[in-house]
Amino acid sequence: MPLKKYLLTGLLVWLPLAVTIWILSWLVSLLDAIFGGLLTGVQALVPADASASLNHLRHVPGLGVVLVFTGLLITGGLVTHVAGRWWVFQWDRLFTHIPVFKTIYNSVKKVSDTLLASNGHAFRTALLVSYPRTGMWTIAFQTGIPGGEVAQHLGADWVSVYVPTTPNPTSGFFLILPKSEVIVLNMSVDEALTYVLSMGSVMPTASPDILPP
Repeated sequence: MPLKKYLLTGLLVWLPLAVTIWILSWLVSLLDAIFGGLLTGVQALVPADASASLNHLRHVPGLGVVLVFTGLLITGGLVTHVAGRWWVFQWDRLFTHIPVFKTIYNSVKKVSDTLLASNGHAFRTALLVSYPRTGMWTIAFQTGIPGGEVAQHLGADWVSVYVPTTPNPTSGFFLILPKSEVIVLNMSVDEALTYVLSMGSVMPTASPDILPP
Protein backbone atom coordinates (compact mmCIF):
# COMPACT_ATOMS: atom_id res chain seq x y z
CA MET A 1 0.00 0.00 0.00
CA PRO A 2 1.61 3.31 -1.05
CA LEU A 3 0.39 5.25 1.99
CA LYS A 4 1.97 2.78 4.42
CA LYS A 5 5.16 2.73 2.37
CA TYR A 6 5.40 6.54 2.39
CA LEU A 7 4.80 6.67 6.16
CA LEU A 8 7.52 4.12 6.88
CA THR A 9 9.95 5.84 4.51
CA GLY A 10 9.29 9.20 6.16
CA LEU A 11 9.76 7.63 9.59
CA LEU A 12 13.12 6.20 8.58
CA VAL A 13 14.23 9.66 7.42
CA TRP A 14 13.16 11.59 10.51
CA LEU A 15 13.59 9.04 13.32
CA PRO A 16 17.42 9.23 13.59
CA LEU A 17 17.30 13.04 13.70
CA ALA A 18 14.48 13.07 16.25
CA VAL A 19 16.22 10.58 18.55
CA THR A 20 19.52 12.45 18.28
CA ILE A 21 17.87 15.76 19.18
CA TRP A 22 16.01 14.11 22.06
CA ILE A 23 19.22 12.62 23.51
CA LEU A 24 21.11 15.91 23.18
CA SER A 25 18.22 17.83 24.77
CA TRP A 26 18.15 15.36 27.66
CA LEU A 27 21.91 15.70 28.14
CA VAL A 28 21.75 19.52 28.11
CA SER A 29 18.87 19.46 30.62
CA LEU A 30 20.79 17.08 32.88
CA LEU A 31 23.94 19.20 32.89
CA ASP A 32 21.91 22.38 33.43
CA ALA A 33 20.21 20.71 36.40
CA ILE A 34 23.58 19.73 37.88
CA PHE A 35 24.84 23.28 37.36
CA GLY A 36 21.69 24.60 39.04
CA GLY A 37 22.36 22.45 42.08
CA LEU A 38 25.94 23.70 42.32
CA LEU A 39 24.73 27.27 41.89
CA THR A 40 22.32 26.81 44.80
CA GLY A 41 25.21 25.73 47.00
CA VAL A 42 27.31 28.73 45.95
CA GLN A 43 24.42 31.13 46.57
CA ALA A 44 24.14 29.86 50.13
CA LEU A 45 27.73 30.93 50.80
CA VAL A 46 27.80 34.40 49.22
CA PRO A 47 26.09 37.68 50.25
CA ALA A 48 22.50 38.35 49.20
CA ASP A 49 23.38 40.86 46.45
CA ALA A 50 25.87 38.48 44.86
CA SER A 51 23.35 35.66 45.18
CA ALA A 52 20.76 37.66 43.24
CA SER A 53 23.27 38.27 40.45
CA LEU A 54 24.15 34.60 40.25
CA ASN A 55 20.48 33.66 40.03
CA HIS A 56 20.34 35.09 36.49
CA LEU A 57 22.71 32.34 35.36
CA ARG A 58 19.98 29.74 35.95
CA HIS A 59 18.07 31.03 32.94
CA VAL A 60 20.96 30.71 30.45
CA PRO A 61 20.23 27.56 28.39
CA GLY A 62 23.20 25.29 27.77
CA LEU A 63 25.46 27.07 30.26
CA GLY A 64 25.92 23.81 32.19
CA VAL A 65 27.27 22.13 29.05
CA VAL A 66 29.70 24.99 28.39
CA LEU A 67 30.96 25.00 31.99
CA VAL A 68 31.37 21.20 32.11
CA PHE A 69 33.26 21.21 28.80
CA THR A 70 35.47 24.07 30.00
CA GLY A 71 36.09 22.37 33.34
CA LEU A 72 37.07 19.09 31.67
CA LEU A 73 39.38 20.91 29.27
CA ILE A 74 41.11 22.85 32.05
CA THR A 75 41.40 19.76 34.25
CA GLY A 76 42.92 17.74 31.41
CA GLY A 77 45.42 20.50 30.70
CA LEU A 78 46.46 20.74 34.35
CA VAL A 79 46.79 17.00 34.87
CA THR A 80 49.24 16.69 31.98
CA HIS A 81 51.76 18.63 34.10
CA VAL A 82 53.62 17.40 37.18
CA ALA A 83 51.82 19.74 39.60
CA GLY A 84 48.43 18.65 38.29
CA ARG A 85 49.29 14.97 38.62
CA TRP A 86 50.36 15.59 42.23
CA TRP A 87 46.95 17.08 43.02
CA VAL A 88 45.20 14.13 41.38
CA PHE A 89 47.31 11.76 43.49
CA GLN A 90 46.25 13.62 46.66
CA TRP A 91 42.64 13.57 45.46
CA ASP A 92 42.74 9.80 44.92
CA ARG A 93 44.42 9.17 48.26
CA LEU A 94 41.73 11.18 50.06
CA PHE A 95 38.80 9.39 48.44
CA THR A 96 40.32 5.92 48.78
CA HIS A 97 40.36 6.29 52.58
CA ILE A 98 36.67 7.11 53.02
CA PRO A 99 34.68 4.02 54.12
CA VAL A 100 31.95 2.82 51.69
CA PHE A 101 32.75 5.73 49.33
CA LYS A 102 36.14 4.23 48.47
CA THR A 103 34.57 0.98 47.21
CA ILE A 104 32.44 2.78 44.64
CA TYR A 105 35.16 5.29 43.74
CA ASN A 106 37.84 2.64 43.19
CA SER A 107 35.53 0.49 41.05
CA VAL A 108 34.45 3.38 38.83
CA LYS A 109 38.03 4.65 38.52
CA LYS A 110 39.37 1.28 37.41
CA VAL A 111 36.67 0.90 34.77
CA SER A 112 37.05 4.47 33.47
CA ASP A 113 40.85 4.22 33.38
CA THR A 114 40.56 1.02 31.37
CA LEU A 115 37.93 2.22 28.90
CA LEU A 116 39.04 5.83 28.39
CA ALA A 117 42.83 5.60 28.57
CA SER A 118 44.33 6.81 25.29
CA ASN A 119 46.98 4.08 25.39
CA GLY A 120 44.56 1.29 26.28
CA HIS A 121 43.10 -1.40 24.04
CA ALA A 122 39.62 -1.82 25.52
CA PHE A 123 36.80 -1.55 22.96
CA ARG A 124 39.19 -0.54 20.18
CA THR A 125 38.98 -3.80 18.23
CA ALA A 126 35.89 -5.49 16.80
CA LEU A 127 35.89 -9.28 16.81
CA LEU A 128 33.92 -12.20 15.44
CA VAL A 129 33.45 -14.97 18.01
CA SER A 130 31.59 -18.26 18.16
CA TYR A 131 28.77 -17.73 20.67
CA PRO A 132 26.65 -19.08 22.37
CA ARG A 133 27.77 -22.39 20.84
CA THR A 134 30.00 -23.72 18.11
CA GLY A 135 28.57 -22.98 14.69
CA MET A 136 26.91 -19.72 15.77
CA TRP A 137 28.76 -16.40 15.45
CA THR A 138 28.31 -12.90 16.82
CA ILE A 139 30.09 -9.55 17.09
CA ALA A 140 32.25 -8.87 20.16
CA PHE A 141 34.75 -6.27 21.31
CA GLN A 142 38.17 -6.89 22.78
CA THR A 143 38.52 -5.57 26.32
CA GLY A 144 42.05 -6.77 27.01
CA ILE A 145 43.92 -9.93 27.95
CA PRO A 146 43.58 -11.97 31.13
CA GLY A 147 45.84 -10.99 34.00
CA GLY A 148 46.69 -11.99 37.55
CA GLU A 149 45.49 -15.34 38.80
CA VAL A 150 43.33 -15.89 35.71
CA ALA A 151 46.39 -15.62 33.45
CA GLN A 152 48.31 -18.02 35.68
CA HIS A 153 45.65 -20.67 35.16
CA LEU A 154 44.96 -20.09 31.47
CA GLY A 155 48.29 -19.01 30.02
CA ALA A 156 49.07 -16.27 27.50
CA ASP A 157 47.09 -17.28 24.41
CA TRP A 158 43.73 -15.97 25.58
CA VAL A 159 41.79 -12.75 25.06
CA SER A 160 39.07 -10.99 27.07
CA VAL A 161 36.00 -9.96 25.07
CA TYR A 162 32.62 -8.32 25.61
CA VAL A 163 29.63 -9.66 23.69
CA PRO A 164 26.88 -6.99 23.52
CA THR A 165 23.20 -7.83 23.34
CA THR A 166 20.84 -6.53 20.66
CA PRO A 167 19.34 -3.95 20.49
CA ASN A 168 20.73 -2.76 23.85
CA PRO A 169 24.54 -2.97 23.68
CA THR A 170 24.98 -1.67 27.26
CA SER A 171 24.15 -5.16 28.51
CA GLY A 172 26.06 -8.22 27.43
CA PHE A 173 28.43 -11.00 28.44
CA PHE A 174 32.09 -11.08 29.42
CA LEU A 175 34.01 -14.01 27.95
CA ILE A 176 37.60 -15.24 27.94
CA LEU A 177 38.36 -17.06 24.70
CA PRO A 178 41.44 -18.62 23.08
CA LYS A 179 43.03 -16.33 20.50
CA SER A 180 42.81 -19.13 17.95
CA GLU A 181 38.99 -19.02 18.18
CA VAL A 182 38.71 -15.26 17.66
CA ILE A 183 38.61 -13.43 14.33
CA VAL A 184 39.68 -9.78 14.21
CA LEU A 185 37.52 -7.61 11.98
CA ASN A 186 38.94 -4.76 9.92
CA MET A 187 35.76 -2.76 10.45
CA SER A 188 35.84 0.06 12.96
CA VAL A 189 34.18 -0.21 16.35
CA ASP A 190 31.50 2.25 15.16
CA GLU A 191 30.70 0.05 12.16
CA ALA A 192 30.55 -3.06 14.33
CA LEU A 193 28.31 -1.35 16.88
CA THR A 194 25.99 -0.17 14.10
CA TYR A 195 25.88 -3.73 12.79
CA VAL A 196 24.84 -4.95 16.24
CA LEU A 197 22.25 -2.21 16.82
CA SER A 198 20.69 -2.76 13.40
CA MET A 199 20.51 -6.52 14.10
CA GLY A 200 22.55 -7.18 10.97
CA SER A 201 20.50 -5.03 8.61
CA VAL A 202 23.28 -2.44 8.11
CA MET A 203 26.11 -4.35 6.45
CA PRO A 204 29.73 -3.26 7.08
CA THR A 205 32.21 -3.51 4.23
CA ALA A 206 35.36 -4.58 6.08
CA SER A 207 36.91 -8.01 5.65
CA PRO A 208 38.09 -10.21 8.55
CA ASP A 209 41.57 -11.32 9.42
CA ILE A 210 42.71 -13.91 11.93
CA LEU A 211 43.91 -12.49 15.25
CA PRO A 212 47.74 -12.71 15.35
CA PRO A 213 49.28 -14.81 18.12
